[in-house]
Amino acid sequence: MEILLTGSTGFVGRNLLLRLISDGRWSRIILPVRDPQKLRLQLEAELGEGIRNGDLAARLHIIQVSGNTWELPSSVRPDLVIHAAGRLFGRERAGYFQTNVEGSLALAAQLPASARVIVLSSLAAGGPTPDGALARTLDHPDTPVSFYGASKLAMERELRAMLGDRLLVLRPPMVLGSRDGATLPLFQMVKGPIWMKPGLRPKKYSWISVDDLCDAILAASLAQWPGAQSFDQSYYLSGKRTITDTELLITAAGALGRRGVPLPVPQLLIRLAAHAIDAVPAWRGSVPSLGRDRVREILPDRWVCDGEGFALRFDWRPFRELDETLRETAAWFQAQGKI
Repeated sequence: MEILLTGSTGFVGRNLLLRLISDGRWSRIILPVRDPQKLRLQLEAELGEGIRNGDLAARLHIIQVSGNTWELPSSVRPDLVIHAAGRLFGRERAGYFQTNVEGSLALAAQLPASARVIVLSSLAAGGPTPDGALARTLDHPDTPVSFYGASKLAMERELRAMLGDRLLVLRPPMVLGSRDGATLPLFQMVKGPIWMKPGLRPKKYSWISVDDLCDAILAASLAQWPGAQSFDQSYYLSGKRTITDTELLITAAGALGRRGVPLPVPQLLIRLAAHAIDAVPAWRGSVPSLGRDRVREILPDRWVCDGEGFALRFDWRPFRELDETLRETAAWFQAQGKI
């Protein structure tokens, strides 16, 4: 069976690629990337001499693409597509929509009519938990609060119109795990004695480890759909339990053997900091999650979703704990010499 994976040099895609490589059920793994050399260097770092294995080299088909056009050779006819690429951070609405919407449509237009497509969207497409609800479900209206979330929602709707029941949309919450550059500022902060916590009130989050997310994606890829009973086209995902912002800080610090004190920061100061970060290019690169657009997602107090529908439909359960996940993430950063 042939599979096409986008985003293979990113966080989730990179982890998923390693899982696909170790799974012999995939006879050919098609990898469209903008920077083939970056992908090869990453694979060499992960697999060492194993990357030179003749069987593996025959299974991997790396294609260089440019921009958001996703120009694929006519010979590329995958059975399954996992679209994990996308823009996570940016300053302007147009940038998100060009990548997440227009780019996704350009990719879908080139796929064979028989290909099933799994798209990695986000809880941000639905928005924070509605007032009075314990968790966001698919029954709640979508109310994204950021350009990022709005672009993911538009992507879902446009792809559904194009692909019909060949599309499966997964909406994970916050994803944590090894190879996630976006959590590096978190670990750098908790090395000190004072940890900034956005907002004066406790915040609650759903989260999922990247290992559990990869398991969920693979479970969906091997299941029978479309045409099966009890099939919805969109699903929220979640980990074993809800966490608080303070718990995240304490657990990250514990992974480094550090202790400190959370310092609640008023939301007004968070907004002012976001304006300053967006104004200084060097700061935008070091703390991308504190740009003005993504700060809109930091302000709500509850980002909790109900992933039980996916768990029941695809016979999947999360198993990773927060402390285990952050210890592994910290160890990966330390091995890279980043913390």
